[in-house]
Amino acid sequence: MGCCPRSTEREQQSPGIVPGLFNWITSMAGKMPRGVVALGFVSLFMDVSTEMIHGLLPLFLTGTLGASALILGLVEGVAEATAQITKVFSGVLSDRFGRRKPLAVLGYGLSAVTKPLFAFAVAPWLVLGARFADRVGKGIRGAPRDALVADLVPTGQRGAAYGLRQTMDTIGAFAGPLIAIAIMGASGGDIRLVFLLATLPALIAVVILIRWVHEPPARAAPLARPKLDRASLAALGRPFWVITGIGAVMTLARVSEAFLILRAADLGLAVALAPIVLVVMNVVYAGSAWPLGVLSDRIGKRGLLITGFGVLAVAHLVLAMAPGLWAAMAGIVFWGLHMGLTQGLLAAEVADAAPADYRGTAFGVFNLMTGVSLLVANAVGGALWVAVGPVGTFGAGAAFTLLAMTMILARR
Repeated sequence: MGCCPRSTEREQQSPGIVPGLFNWITSMAGKMPRGVVALGFVSLFMDVSTEMIHGLLPLFLTGTLGASALILGLVEGVAEATAQITKVFSGVLSDRFGRRKPLAVLGYGLSAVTKPLFAFAVAPWLVLGARFADRVGKGIRGAPRDALVADLVPTGQRGAAYGLRQTMDTIGAFAGPLIAIAIMGASGGDIRLVFLLATLPALIAVVILIRWVHEPPARAAPLARPKLDRASLAALGRPFWVITGIGAVMTLARVSEAFLILRAADLGLAVALAPIVLVVMNVVYAGSAWPLGVLSDRIGKRGLLITGFGVLAVAHLVLAMAPGLWAAMAGIVFWGLHMGLTQGLLAAEVADAAPADYRGTAFGVFNLMTGVSLLVANAVGGALWVAVGPVGTFGAGAAFTLLAMTMILARR
């Protein structure tokens, strides 16, 4: 019998580390709900996994597998557009079921089990297949997760909530490339080993989601059962459609970060250090998203979004005209700052504009529209890179950014 108290004590203490960390970050976040903090950790670990792969994938495709920049653009465009398009269906389903978490678990789980496929790819089409499956998982989880954040927090905290999730997501995004660099150095440049080890943090993300994220009870009885029909789309409302149009045009300007890596490599960055591009970008992104989200709850989002679009235009112009590697890195810093100024705020705008029972549908439709834009942006960006060079790719991005800025200036 003497063993029982010790066993009970261990059971009470063993799960205490992660909740304790959640509580610490929650206190730092101004009493942010624990579920939002837990979702931040889920995003962090999954992004560590994804960016360990993504930071080396452009060079793996063009170097190891011999693909062209056009193929790279198509792979990235199809992969990311697939994720965005899938979100519309999972968003509608989460509204109809009144449940977000099961779809989030399915999506994160699918992405986790696809990670080892990159390690065994021997042709570009196999990488495309792996990226496709991985991004389907991202698409399944995306809209339900974003809607769940809005379900867990009141309107006045949404800028901070989405900013916190983006910050933690982005910490994973720069930790992943750093880990990839370390493994590359220790293994003598074994890219496939990096891809294989990326499975571990993905599995940790799934465990955290299952164990520590809980839905609010109110989601058990939705008042509406949306469908992908005209009535449901009309119910989303004009403010939602306006912010969706602005987001879609801005996405035309946002080519994949793979082109940032190629630009830095063209200007002299060593292959083994290629992931540093994502590290630089994401350090700036992580450092700005949460504070700017908190600021947006106090002063409003419009001015910060306009500033973000202006910063993106500057980033494109710097990258287009960069005479050397340091100038390109400056453009990458601006790119990260624009992400901190826009991504969390656009998500908060969608959450505020959409009716509560259509929130998953709203995030799904928003991501469908931006997904189509992203497919076009990457395909056009790859074609312009082949035909004109980096000036064509980034010059076109600057033009679309200015168009998006004009739209938000005209918005009431």
